[in-house]
Amino acid sequence: MVQQTEARKKVWSIGWAVTGLALSMLLSSLGISIANVALPTLAKAFSAPFQDVQWVVLAYLLAVTVAVVSVGRLGDMMGHRRVLLAGIVLFTLASILCGAASTLWMLIFARLVQGLGASILMAITVALIRETVSTDRTGSAMGLLGTMSAIGTALGPWLGGALIAATGWRSIFFTMAALGVLSLIVAYFTLPDGKSDAKIAGNGFDGLGTLLLGLTLLAYSLAMTVGGREFGQINMIFLLAAAFGGGLFILVQARVESPLIRLSSFGNVVLSASLTMNVLVATVMMATLVVGPFYLSQALGLTPALVGLVMSIGPVVSMLTGVPAGRLVDRLGALVIVIVGLAAMTFGALALALLPEMFGVAGYIAAIAILTPGYQLFQASNNTSVMTDVPPDQRGVISGLLSLSRNLGLITGAAVMGAVFAFASGTQDITSAADNAVAFGMQFTFAVAGVLMAIAMTIAIVMRHSTQARSRPN
Repeated sequence: MVQQTEARKKVWSIGWAVTGLALSMLLSSLGISIANVALPTLAKAFSAPFQDVQWVVLAYLLAVTVAVVSVGRLGDMMGHRRVLLAGIVLFTLASILCGAASTLWMLIFARLVQGLGASILMAITVALIRETVSTDRTGSAMGLLGTMSAIGTALGPWLGGALIAATGWRSIFFTMAALGVLSLIVAYFTLPDGKSDAKIAGNGFDGLGTLLLGLTLLAYSLAMTVGGREFGQINMIFLLAAAFGGGLFILVQARVESPLIRLSSFGNVVLSASLTMNVLVATVMMATLVVGPFYLSQALGLTPALVGLVMSIGPVVSMLTGVPAGRLVDRLGALVIVIVGLAAMTFGALALALLPEMFGVAGYIAAIAILTPGYQLFQASNNTSVMTDVPPDQRGVISGLLSLSRNLGLITGAAVMGAVFAFASGTQDITSAADNAVAFGMQFTFAVAGVLMAIAMTIAIVMRHSTQARSRPN
């Protein structure tokens, strides 16, 4: 009886700890989606052009991308729990500063700080899962994090729109601050004081590597975002700077005593393959967000309200499939489900190229209903396969690399898939393109997306065969 009571207490404790981590993941995804809907209101409130106002979103994304690996390393050194709590505090205070901003540039600065806090939430949350749940439940926990990320993405536009209509744009940031306080309370009282809270002896912080990586990622992000869809001279300069910075970063990592990223880690087939697949998958998922609205509004003639409704179906499907996807990972194994998820995404991408042209909105919805569960299967299984055998002193940085590869895929997808869509449509100004041109652009873009997913699936199959070959006794 005593043993049963203790077991129930342990399960209850783990459940609350996972809830705390899920709230952290919700905050980071909500921080992206809730601000997008406020951009027109902010342009009017500050009498600013859209080119300036869009930095309210870009500053957050850039901060997350630049800092996510470095804060993961800090978590490995200083303790994952301690750094996560600090990240929630930073995110909450920055949210208050956003709500109180009196100028646009103060708001952009506050969003930059909020993005730094979000980078901690993204990197450390996944790392802490391995310290909170047993190995045979890791997939389910990763699936729950995926569900919370989807909820944040789906909830943001609706919640932001409702708050702006009721009390003004400042309330969206004060609401995030309130959620931050709730997340801090739950995390503080439920997350275990694991071994990672002890400093790792002999490991220093690689300041030079951190600076070089941050500047490299900043240059790459700017190369992919400035100038809209036109890739001009300034984009090329940033891209060359990123290439130079990346080479310099690798040289430094090979020579310093305590590197930010151990280059030997990339000799791990599972890690290298998983990061590559993560970039490809995120690139394709971003294509649905970049191309979808134009196709639905111009080629199919939907009203803005209906476009928003159709676009919300993907996140809703993600919400419903995240946890079941994680349970499948626990039951069948991560490497098998990675292949299954990518196969579904390949089929879904090709369906997006074909079905909408044949069946209109119904075809688009059917294709999304295939693509999105595949994405959740991939996310849960890919994160699980990477994090299962990572040493405690590397969990933060490896988790950061997973988040980084996803963010780089999203940034690249917005630029590259947007350029593919514009090229196939025959114009740089999509808004003036003919309906049939937009429809062809949609077909061509998702045919390319299907090829990318087929490449990712091939990588997954090779990775599985390689892993099985290594595990066989000689």
